[in-house]
Amino acid sequence: MIPINPRGTWTLFLREIRRFLKVKMQTIITPALTAILYLMIFRYAMGERQVPGLEIDYFTFLVPGLAMMAMMQNAFANTSSSMIMGKVMGMHIYLLMAPLSAIEVVFAFLAAAVVRAVVVATVFLTVLIPFVDLSLLHPGVILLYGISGSIIMGGLGLISGMWAKDFDNVAMITNFVIMPLTFLSGVFYSVKQLPEIWQQVNTFNPFFYLTDGFRFGFLGLGDTDPFASISIVLGSVIITILACWSLWYNGWRMKE
Repeated sequence: MIPINPRGTWTLFLREIRRFLKVKMQTIITPALTAILYLMIFRYAMGERQVPGLEIDYFTFLVPGLAMMAMMQNAFANTSSSMIMGKVMGMHIYLLMAPLSAIEVVFAFLAAAVVRAVVVATVFLTVLIPFVDLSLLHPGVILLYGISGSIIMGGLGLISGMWAKDFDNVAMITNFVIMPLTFLSGVFYSVKQLPEIWQQVNTFNPFFYLTDGFRFGFLGLGDTDPFASISIVLGSVIITILACWSLWYNGWRMKE
């Protein structure tokens, strides 16, 4: 698992960065327009309504969660789209033949996914920060949960791309797994607003801890103790990386 070809890893990383930067409409323009739409809909439609039990206006509560959701979805999209495009075009075989170890390939893909997620979140927050009262109360927590969430979602995207045979397979995972879990992760509501049974159900959603911890870094409040959830998040990161490494090392569904 020790990298032996840092130049090759760096080259693959740059390829992935340049690939998503070529579609600036998706990675830069779209997040900015989405932020403006959220501003128009939630800020001016909800007014100064506060989140029950948290004593904070709804839009300020919403923004960090929306940024985290955008990071997770874009990290997933970056690796899954790269993998499925390579498979559909028959180019993935060259990546398998490249003098790169499994951990080097995984590292390059996940690092690029993190970069895309950070770019999207930066654009998103830059547009909205003038309209909300956000502070970097715990920058270390923001980085930890933001990067961890991007790695986890990038890893899931890599695994999904390896599993999928065409774009429909990836779309199925995106629409029926990733989207529901991210939308139900507490982005649009405080879990405390839910009935007791649904609060318990929500604790089994791993994305909930990522969203709640990321929000805590900005607002200093949330539905859980983010410091107690760190072990869950870091454990998920390690499991994701090991799963990606193992599957790539064995060429899972890549040689069919």
